[in-house]
Amino acid sequence: MEMERYQAEDIKAVTGLEHVRLRPSMYIGDVGERGLHHLLWEILDNAVDEHVAGYAKNISVVIHEDGSVSVEDDGRGIPVDLHPDTGIPAVQMVFTMLGAGGKFDKKVYRYSGGLHGVGASVVNALSEWLAVEVYRDGKIHRQEYSRGEPLYPLKVIGSTIKRGTKVTFKPDADIFETTKIKLDLVERRVRELAYLNPDCTFRLLDERIGKEFVYKFDKGIEELVKFLSTGKEPLFDQVIRIREEREGVDVDVAFLYTKDYRELVESFVNNIKTVEGGTHITGFRSGLTKAVMRSLQIIKLQKELKEAITGEDLREGLVAVVSCKVPEPQFEGQTKTKLGNQNVKSIVESVVYEHLSEYFEENKEIYRKIVEKAVEAALAREAAKKAKELVRRKSPLEDTTLPGKLADCSEKDPQKCELFIVEGESAGGSAKQGRDRRTQAILPLRGKILNVEKARLDKVFSNEEIKAIVSSIGCGIGDELDLSKLRYHKVILMTDADVDGSHIRTLLLTFFYRYMPKLIEAGHLYIAQPPLYRLKKGKTVLYLKDDRELENTLMEYIKNQGTLIDAQGRKYQDEELMKLLKNLREFEENYKYLIRRKGEDVLSALQHVKLSEEDLRDEKAVEKKLSLLRENLPEYTIETKYDHINSAYDLILTDTKTGKCVIIDVDFLSSLAYKSVFSDLELQLPVTIGLEKKSRTLHHVHQILSSFMELAKESFEVQRYKGLGEMNPEQLWETTMNPATRRLLKISIEDAAEADRIFTILMGEDVEPRREFIETYAREVRNLDV
Repeated sequence: MEMERYQAEDIKAVTGLEHVRLRPSMYIGDVGERGLHHLLWEILDNAVDEHVAGYAKNISVVIHEDGSVSVEDDGRGIPVDLHPDTGIPAVQMVFTMLGAGGKFDKKVYRYSGGLHGVGASVVNALSEWLAVEVYRDGKIHRQEYSRGEPLYPLKVIGSTIKRGTKVTFKPDADIFETTKIKLDLVERRVRELAYLNPDCTFRLLDERIGKEFVYKFDKGIEELVKFLSTGKEPLFDQVIRIREEREGVDVDVAFLYTKDYRELVESFVNNIKTVEGGTHITGFRSGLTKAVMRSLQIIKLQKELKEAITGEDLREGLVAVVSCKVPEPQFEGQTKTKLGNQNVKSIVESVVYEHLSEYFEENKEIYRKIVEKAVEAALAREAAKKAKELVRRKSPLEDTTLPGKLADCSEKDPQKCELFIVEGESAGGSAKQGRDRRTQAILPLRGKILNVEKARLDKVFSNEEIKAIVSSIGCGIGDELDLSKLRYHKVILMTDADVDGSHIRTLLLTFFYRYMPKLIEAGHLYIAQPPLYRLKKGKTVLYLKDDRELENTLMEYIKNQGTLIDAQGRKYQDEELMKLLKNLREFEENYKYLIRRKGEDVLSALQHVKLSEEDLRDEKAVEKKLSLLRENLPEYTIETKYDHINSAYDLILTDTKTGKCVIIDVDFLSSLAYKSVFSDLELQLPVTIGLEKKSRTLHHVHQILSSFMELAKESFEVQRYKGLGEMNPEQLWETTMNPATRRLLKISIEDAAEADRIFTILMGEDVEPRREFIETYAREVRNLDV
């Protein structure tokens, strides 16, 4: 048998940015949403490092309408001179060479998040295009790249009084599963950085929706601790702050205690969030425990109580932020989730221990409250332990302890098994009849389960519905949860698509997040997506998940069957009709948003004064129209501020009664084009719309989209489901349970601290934060089910 040809020429050496594009996950974790946002974090971290080095005071992040993102700082600007070894500009090296950076020694950056010299070049390699502008020595230097390759040599394009660096990039759709940057994730990270860097002002603008945030927190992580404890009742008012630099490591700790039952600790190293903690967290916990236990003689406690208290009890209700600056941090991989430096543990431990020992001596009343809280936790832990015994399983496959209402499956391999936790006995009955009995188990719930956010451990473990859930899943609960005993690798929450169903789903999610988070982290928890609508036309039946899907389906039908003829006889069909309708929808949404957010008074005043985009770019034009605006808006004070990013003036209108601001900028005025957009479309009213054999004549442009949708609905038999119980077993199987046709939503924890805060606000005891949350987001609601 002849051997297959295999020679030296068959060995391929893939190096540099080519390797990044070939194996992106090695550098950014994955090519999903997490990896996409990691690109932005890399560039943002570089800007923050410039602030930490003592130079940048302002950092701006702008999400552009085309999906690209800009990060600008007013630091020193990346060097633009030729490097002596390579003969190319240093800025080009930073963006095109793996391992090129200024952070390997500590001459330029004492503390930094970027250490590998791969961040900027990896972002460049994984971007469809990237542009860098450097403001140095009165000049604007610019270079553009396409998928990592320079399009032209670095060049000077103008002069400036600014300094710093601006990087704009658009993630490559050929690499990423999605290229849509999520505002909530970016806002969370920018806000977080503002807490960690109190001397820096952070600005975030999303041009897609016209939303802007400006953050500066003078008290730093003290304010972050207060933010994280929103909705929790404090044990005492004071935030305890510890700051000290020792052996080159800067330790910054802030914490307080609440009457909550859980511990919440956020940790950072060199401004990088260490979601898995590390040695600095171990040191903090150890130092706290030692300091509390050392001072126990201050309080007279029974001997058995002193011995019963554990470190875990001492941390019940603790909300803490631990931020360290480390010269040579050892992170786990490029995505930096855990700190490994062993010396940091002993440094943090000794700093915390010494400061707290002294603090407790001087603040005996606060110390007493902490210890009393710990004693209470120890007693509750013992009670919970006894209650937990009642729900503990001996074996994941032993059916003798399973709840009677569980309809189990016959398959014994957990990887092939699914558990549907179903709202209501009626839906549970349909699910039991329609399921695949071999692999699908059904656990019907009666009513709403206990809100665990408001209950202590012993009450949670004695609740019948929760006991049924825990014993069915079989892997235990809390600290004793063992995934090797998991009976089903898919746990699926199946509730109605209405308000009550959402509430039950939220109660269940609260339980799983608080007491079985490992189940979520391992990717075993899902939400079923039952349809809200059933569309029937002839023999064709469609099941649609929500209003958005219904709208998209009707729009597709309009595209294929609809026509629009204006007064001049111009006919719109197919793609041209779709473009027209999408423009109408977009501008209607923008207009509604402006009316909702800015108020009709501001809009009418701007239209009356006829303030234009060009005016905002001209200082004299702005001054000329300011007096007119003040006459039209007497209830506002009006100031101007130059926006370097848009090269225009912002008008800041402050309501004298409420103190709330409206910022008028170029993007805002662009949206005001609503009234003139229809002339751009060259539509002449009235118009006649037709769909199949039906037609309508319309005299107002606002009627076009809604009338088309009404005609489309009349062409179908539309049924809106109120609950799972309305479906027969066959429908429930086909739409929601059949692995071949169903849709499942996998639950993940993007940000544990943010999840903790939102669950506390929405499900906790304190009503006021919940009221504020509802008032803040009420106007964002699109589909209200009353």
